[in-house]
Amino acid sequence: MKSEIRDGMQIDWDAPIKMDDGVVLRADVFRPVGDGKYPVIISYGPYAKGLSFQEGYKSNWSRLTKAAPEVLEGSSNIYQNWELVDPEKWVPDGYALVRIDSRGSGRSPGELDVWSARESQDIYECVEWAGTQPWSTGKVGISGISYYAMNQWTAGALKPPHLSALCIWEGSSDYYRELARHGGILSDFLNTWHPRQVASVQHGVGDRGAKSVVTGEPVAGPDTLPEEELKKRRTDTPAEAKHHKYADEYYAARTADLSQIEAPLLSAGNWGGMGLHTRGNFEGYLRAGAKQKWLEVHGDTHFTHYYSNYGEALQKRFFGHFLKGENTGWDKQPKVSLNIRHPDETFVLRAENEWPIARTKWTKYYLQPDAKELGTTAPTAETVLSYDTTRDGLTFTLPAMKESLEITGPVAAKLFVSSETTDADLFLVLRLFDPAGKEVTYIGSNDPRVPVGLGWLRASQRKLDPKLSQPYRPWHTHDETQPLTPGKPVELDVEIWPTSIVVPPGYRLALSVRGKDYEVDGKDIALPNAPYPMKGVGPFLHIDPDDRPPAIFNCRNSLHFSPGQQPYLLLPVIPEA
Repeated sequence: MKSEIRDGMQIDWDAPIKMDDGVVLRADVFRPVGDGKYPVIISYGPYAKGLSFQEGYKSNWSRLTKAAPEVLEGSSNIYQNWELVDPEKWVPDGYALVRIDSRGSGRSPGELDVWSARESQDIYECVEWAGTQPWSTGKVGISGISYYAMNQWTAGALKPPHLSALCIWEGSSDYYRELARHGGILSDFLNTWHPRQVASVQHGVGDRGAKSVVTGEPVAGPDTLPEEELKKRRTDTPAEAKHHKYADEYYAARTADLSQIEAPLLSAGNWGGMGLHTRGNFEGYLRAGAKQKWLEVHGDTHFTHYYSNYGEALQKRFFGHFLKGENTGWDKQPKVSLNIRHPDETFVLRAENEWPIARTKWTKYYLQPDAKELGTTAPTAETVLSYDTTRDGLTFTLPAMKESLEITGPVAAKLFVSSETTDADLFLVLRLFDPAGKEVTYIGSNDPRVPVGLGWLRASQRKLDPKLSQPYRPWHTHDETQPLTPGKPVELDVEIWPTSIVVPPGYRLALSVRGKDYEVDGKDIALPNAPYPMKGVGPFLHIDPDDRPPAIFNCRNSLHFSPGQQPYLLLPVIPEA
């Protein structure tokens, strides 16, 4: 460990934290100069604590500073790290920050197995280490985006004694349903993310990888090991998700028993986080056992509001209240704080008392087969509409609004579907069109052009859990396959992740039923240094030919309509105040 004073902070580089099995993790500690005691905010993850935001994530840094230029003010930004708070903006407020390289990543040795039960235990021990250091008040919070948020659910459920607050910013809470398999369909995310962001900074990459712009040390060192050895020391996470088709013990070990969480928590979600960063913040908030818990939802990129003045002020009021005992006004913070979304990236902050909103008028909009419209009257016709699953599917549209219509909450659809084969993958898209007929998209967490909402379901995994299902949020067990009989319809309840949109007069809301991933216009907008194509869903594609063999899924599916089979979209309409 090396300790020095620079930029007004006492910094300990590579501080050792010994785990119960003898593995020594490494952490960078940033704290005020002197012998005082301070509340601690820790983070634990695999992205290499020494890799600068600007170097490792050039495109995202450019987008962040354009969206929230205040990031450049009041800081040299040389300590900026992907998805973590800036020490230069938190240490002066009297916090100690501890950044820990997770087991097997960055400067920490060991077996690299992301989101494993071992990692959750490591975080427990890191919390206890941070709470018992001579410079610590004993109050420890955890903060961070995405990975650094997702593992807060599992660590929080272990209840470390010194854990005093959780700031869970855009972090999924269900490994199966939100990360690995959407509606039972394998997501390609892990396949692209793991080699790009995790294996690239595995402990042992050493001199072959990046160096810290501050210390000059290899961010994934100090050892430099051959690739063959590195493979032996990491779990093939994408292959594991592909191998485990059902929501089995593998996923259970990586998913928290949310009811066990007791620490106060702030769950911050993103309306545009479809694919990873929306559903979990709602479900985590609802199901967490904590008596003191808050939900906040915003828009824009995955990282903008974590660093913006709005987001930083929110976090500081939360942590100031629970870690420092300050009168930050948090006692007046509404339990639910929603940035209600309007076209043209306009958001209006509104306080609510609960989620879903109690005054919601749950409204069934029936799919009308003749005019391809959505309406509140159930159709009486008995007919079948077919679509090619390799094309754009079928779209049903509401008439142009005469008055504004707010949709805020969970969304669901009931469909009656048959396939030419023994299975069908459903991709549902909630969309908005302006008066000229042009689709309105939004800056999402991981793609700058996302639709209003997305939902997925593999028809053979349609079985519901009656105890956990709600009319507005079906819950599928994903524990067995129920094959389709070709040509015979089955009843499907499809979850569309929570969303918010105010549809102005002249605009039209629509539902598309597809057999493949949504695309805005088929074009990749190709942002500079972008790590993946951006066509509307970012990295959250469903394209594995083994999981979706063309012989089964590249065919024609059909929607069925009859007096006993009346498909509908259930929308959470919020009446005007």
